[in-house]
Amino acid sequence: MNEQQTLWDFMRQQSDKLLEQTIQHIGLTFISLFIAVLIGLPLGIFITRKKQLSGPVLGIAGILQTIPSIALLGFMIPVLGIGAKPAIAALLLYALLPIIRNTFTGINGVDAAVKESATAMGMSKWQVLFKVELPLAMPVIFAGVRTATVITVGVATLASYIAAGGLGEFIFGGISLNNTNMILAGAIPAALLAILFDFLLSRLQKLNLKKLKTAAKILPLLLISLSSFYWLPSAYGSKLKAGFTPEFMGRQDGNLGLQNKYGLKISTVVISDAVMYKAAYEKQLDVISGYSTDGRLKAYGLVVLKDDKNIFPPYYAAPVVRENSLKKFAGLEKILNLLAGKINDSTMTALNYKTDYLHESPEKVAKDFLVSKNLWKPAGNGNAGTVRIGSKIFGEQYILANMYSMLIKGYTDYSVSTKTGLGGTKICFDALTNDQIDFYPEYTGTGLLTILQPSSKTVDSLIRSRDATYNYVQKGFQTKYNIKWLKPIGFNNSYALMMRKKQANDLHIKTISDLKRYLESK
Repeated sequence: MNEQQTLWDFMRQQSDKLLEQTIQHIGLTFISLFIAVLIGLPLGIFITRKKQLSGPVLGIAGILQTIPSIALLGFMIPVLGIGAKPAIAALLLYALLPIIRNTFTGINGVDAAVKESATAMGMSKWQVLFKVELPLAMPVIFAGVRTATVITVGVATLASYIAAGGLGEFIFGGISLNNTNMILAGAIPAALLAILFDFLLSRLQKLNLKKLKTAAKILPLLLISLSSFYWLPSAYGSKLKAGFTPEFMGRQDGNLGLQNKYGLKISTVVISDAVMYKAAYEKQLDVISGYSTDGRLKAYGLVVLKDDKNIFPPYYAAPVVRENSLKKFAGLEKILNLLAGKINDSTMTALNYKTDYLHESPEKVAKDFLVSKNLWKPAGNGNAGTVRIGSKIFGEQYILANMYSMLIKGYTDYSVSTKTGLGGTKICFDALTNDQIDFYPEYTGTGLLTILQPSSKTVDSLIRSRDATYNYVQKGFQTKYNIKWLKPIGFNNSYALMMRKKQANDLHIKTISDLKRYLESK
């Protein structure tokens, strides 16, 4: 079966979810666009009357567009929480500049002689605005709305990071899961939406003046109608609300396993793990996916629900290194194995707590640990070559990358280049196989399920055994990718479902099966 057929099969199998995400995406886009027009159009008109303010207003709108979208979403969360509100606020800020600028440009572009003639005919300032300036400026204003629409469709893919839904759920899930079909299932509809809306608005822009005036009256109603898409009900609801990361949503040792083995049905939103724990602490979410050694467990008073049906395999961390890199850098394997067996679950949780909650830098946490184990040495000259270290985009990986960097610098004459924050598994692993990095810390469960992807029968035979899982991924990576798993570091950072400790106690929920029974009883 070719790639196109495989993609089509995936989209057909996920058609309900894809439709839901597309509807959410359209809704988010047009809610934001409608509010942006309500703000941007009057503001654009205002600065045509107060030209001394045009520079500051357009400058501020321009600055807002230069702020990275992830950062802007992050700024919104402390004020508006998670979900639709911060996403809409961020999206409308991105849409403001083209609407304000084109309104200002369009009205200023109306011939002065035409405006003077209208005034001479006895028209008031408001009549000149609504009967002369706005109709003549409408093609330029529509061009601004058109630009804002395309921008908003693209940026709206990031809304899934803060539990606002949309097509970004598939895109970021696919990146995390090394699943190209999942990425394309989100990216292609998003691109098609941008092309479709741009085409429709371009047709409006080319209408004659009379038809354009009619279209301008219809446009607000159309925007309101499309905005309502976001509030359509989801497939099912429940008394409790869960927040899962994009990666967790698409994994067999994640939401798929919860549905298949536990039959768990719970209202779920997709959210970045960067804000997931705090959302649970602030009672915006009741159940979250998490990592068993995460320091935020302690920080936010969360408890892990026991996986009584064993859907989560062992996730023992170890460096995965290119064989060519081990040949190129003599002694590298020995240096990296200095951490083998040195960090157990409780130790890693404590280290994560320092970065996740106490906000100590990963460099400081890494150095303090190495010093405590008598492993730290001052950096050498670094003249013998450069080892490239990668990491995923969460605190634990930053800590480990810094530990390995310090060990290499202290015990060898190699220098180090760190490429941290590479995102999900797909980005890290692709960087490794494409010779962009020499090694990064990986987890046996991820290697098994996300990269090697053996049959269900093989997975079931392995996941109860730490050693069997490690031996399988070690052999599979060596044979298939010429990549070597070094000795495990010692801790098991498995996936887990978590709840607030007090809530779990009040509801008598200790296991995932208890959670299922509680949901069914309601």
